[in-house]
Amino acid sequence: MTLTFSSTKVPQGTRRRGRPPAGSSNPEATRESIIREGMVLLTEKGATATGIDQVLKRAGVPKGSFYHYFSNKDAFLEAVLNAYGQSFARLLDGYFKDEQYSPMRRLQNFIDGACVWMQKHDFRRGCLLGTMGQEMPLLPAVLREEIDATMRDWEQRLAKCLSQSIEAGELDEQADADILAACFWTGWEGAVLRARMKLDTQPMKQFGDYFINSLIRPDKTP
Repeated sequence: MTLTFSSTKVPQGTRRRGRPPAGSSNPEATRESIIREGMVLLTEKGATATGIDQVLKRAGVPKGSFYHYFSNKDAFLEAVLNAYGQSFARLLDGYFKDEQYSPMRRLQNFIDGACVWMQKHDFRRGCLLGTMGQEMPLLPAVLREEIDATMRDWEQRLAKCLSQSIEAGELDEQADADILAACFWTGWEGAVLRARMKLDTQPMKQFGDYFINSLIRPDKTP
């Protein structure tokens, strides 16, 4: 799956509403800054508790310029989801394609790295998909579709790593990599939420240990 910003494009010849910020010489960089700051706030507070004014203030952009870059808040949220999905996919590839480690060790490295990241940010930030997923009854359907598509993309990336683990003899040859990947992300999102509630990475570590140790052959412990 290729994540794009297609939902926020303006047809050629259509004038954007709003005005670009005074002195702005790089509109695309400004737009990216708004998305980046939005990503920070959304992972901390969620969509319903995050106001556009808060995002623009962090990005140093006048409120009147918002509609120059996004048609409305929904378009902004979708752009943030796209950017987050792409960024996290690159992060996953960095772990799951690292051939200096065995496939299951790569998954363990991802879990360890996520625990460090959570502590670094004092448990203020969670997974954007998990945070917004809890707000789905209050958000437009297009965001539900985007979250689902992004999650399926992550599942596919992990499934490839788990398939390599099966080929390497770490997991039983009858294991279904696609099902295991889907189960991992379902459980992982819950573990991240619990970690934020407890201000402790223990739920993430416990889930990771259970997932890996219940699957891997005893003689192949990463």
